Amino acid sequence: MLTLYHAPQSRSSRIVWLLEELEAPYELKTINISRMDGSGGADPANPHPDKKAPALVDDGALVTESAAICLYLTDKFPAKGIGPVVGDKLRGPYLTWLAYNAGVIEVVMHMEFGGLLENDMLRRTFRGRDEVDARILAALAAGPYLLGERFSAVDALIGSTGMWMRQMMPKGKVVDDYLARLAARPALARANAKDGAIPK
Repeated sequence: MLTLYHAPQSRSSRIVWLLEELEAPYELKTINISRMDGSGGADPANPHPDKKAPALVDDGALVTESAAICLYLTDKFPAKGIGPVVGDKLRGPYLTWLAYNAGVIEVVMHMEFGGLLENDMLRRTFRGRDEVDARILAALAAGPYLLGERFSAVDALIGSTGMWMRQMMPKGKVVDDYLARLAARPALARANAKDGAIPK
């Protein structure tokens, strides 16, 4: 049995959605985390070494960080086709988006909110919001999903960010339509019923 250590209305909400897409058997254990408004705090029941969410335990093996959990789960449940397997021509783009989200998209978004996008060293390393938006828009122009015709875990990972806070995704109808497609997925409705974190 998979156990997801989950803090409602946090990054672990997208993993609840992914688990529902995979129709995987899992148990939710609600934990407390430190929140941006100063509420919450470290939960001793949380196995994450930094006391963050999500944290996934599978038969004693701990997996943390959303991109790693997405890869772990889609490799564990390949029959659903939500994560391209080794040998699939979409495997490379899939891995690229997982890494790009963790290594660039989320970093750039945090830099934007923290007022750090004008720092030359950071811009050289990560680029900026214009570059991130252009990359997302280029993928969705060929869409309807980030990997083209096929919904994948990167849509749950990246799309949930835009559903949570619309301004974190590029402006325009292409993205509005993309988010509407994601919002209509039955697995998201099931995840919302368990969590209530990702807006419908």
